[in-house]
Amino acid sequence: MSPARKLCVYCGSGTGRNPAYLTAARSLGKSLANAGIGLVYGGGSLGLMGEVARAVLDNSGHVTGIIPEFLANREHMLTDVNELIVTTDMHERKMTMFARASGFAALPGGLGTLEELAEITTWAQLGQHQKPIILCNIEGYWDPLVTLFDHMRAERFIREGLEFGMDVVKRAEDVVPAFEHRLQTTPELIPEQPLLNKM
Repeated sequence: MSPARKLCVYCGSGTGRNPAYLTAARSLGKSLANAGIGLVYGGGSLGLMGEVARAVLDNSGHVTGIIPEFLANREHMLTDVNELIVTTDMHERKMTMFARASGFAALPGGLGTLEELAEITTWAQLGQHQKPIILCNIEGYWDPLVTLFDHMRAERFIREGLEFGMDVVKRAEDVVPAFEHRLQTTPELIPEQPLLNKM
């Protein structure tokens, strides 16, 4: 049975240089399963994304993988998930991930992870959703991005009326408590919430 709460996790299709990233991915997957929170992710078996998914499955959790057809072979689609959705393109993939998730978290990753995080945060900034967004800043990986956000505020490109809610945590173990706290303060976010206005 699919859980009511699902967290969409954005992260790299590689494991990165620092072993702490891999440890965090496995820890987050286990935490999600233990809390009864389903995982929504990019559907691949490689890198951090594969490790998060396998950790959820290894701990009897629920995994929804969503992958575009052209990436199925490149990212070695993980087929033993609970639900596998193959989309026609990246846009459909991202919209499906949004629709299936109660919130979003970003582990370390590359351009794809950054792009997905930026888009979902922009939608929140524009009032298109109120779902939780959590930046998992393992070993300071996202420090330059947090500094950039502060710079944008100082330069008044993120100004009053354009703020967005994002929790920044330093450990994978802090993601689930942050997610659950946000859901408790905005209970209307469960179950799945579509975009407030079609984009």
